[in-house]
Amino acid sequence: MTARTELRRAAVLGSPITHSLSPVLHRAAYAELGLSHWSYDRFEVDEFRLAGFMAKLDSTWAGLSLTMPLKRAIIPLLDDISDTAASVEAVNTVLLTGDGRRLGDNTDIPGMIAALRERGMDKVESAAVLGAGATASSALAALARICTGQVTAYVRSEARAHEMRGWGERLGVDVRTADWDRAHEAFAAPLVIATTPAGTTDSLAGAVTGAPGTLFDVLYDPWPTPLAAAWSRQGGAVVGGLDLLVHQAVLQVEQMTGCTPAPLQAMRNAGERALEAR
Repeated sequence: MTARTELRRAAVLGSPITHSLSPVLHRAAYAELGLSHWSYDRFEVDEFRLAGFMAKLDSTWAGLSLTMPLKRAIIPLLDDISDTAASVEAVNTVLLTGDGRRLGDNTDIPGMIAALRERGMDKVESAAVLGAGATASSALAALARICTGQVTAYVRSEARAHEMRGWGERLGVDVRTADWDRAHEAFAAPLVIATTPAGTTDSLAGAVTGAPGTLFDVLYDPWPTPLAAAWSRQGGAVVGGLDLLVHQAVLQVEQMTGCTPAPLQAMRNAGERALEAR
């Protein structure tokens, strides 16, 4: 653990941003680590205001967390990005170094893997992905490391199908695509990763029968989603969006502060309390 006494700042940027739990998680970590001189805030910033915001950052800033729609917009404003971020062309973490450099990383991918491993899922023979957005590409990148067989992506258009197959080729994942109307067929897979916006999978909850495998639903508010609730009722294992949020935030805290390990349980407890209060 490193000790610092000078003011250090970090924040999450995005639009909309008022819903973000990142301040709760990072502040809980700072409190547990005794980093009283660290602050973590949230700022409403869209892609049009991003360059102006970045230009105003001074030497007190240590890092930034990024949510939509900034994960790709930030890349031209950085000095370098990690291989992990480059693999999906998405940055959710910016480190501001002492020599003035701005480095981008992606902690969503290792955070997703860590959340699954926490539930005992180190390897899986096949998987299904619901959706085809930015989170779906991160899911494919995570599956590239833990899935030994085919991944089926359920999407709404041929354009999205083409995009997901392209990501599969780039990431070294055997991806086949199927129409969203057949999404209920995904539930036969040992691992299903739902990456769609709130409400999208609600109509699928009634199709969860038998003894399902593991569902990773990246949403965390509202929670549980109808799909996650139905999955649990049938005895399936569920990994939620808060699990992902906490694990990726743990990695951000470690990178920004240099303090390892970050206090995962304290961060999770703070996130759970915040969600219960909503």
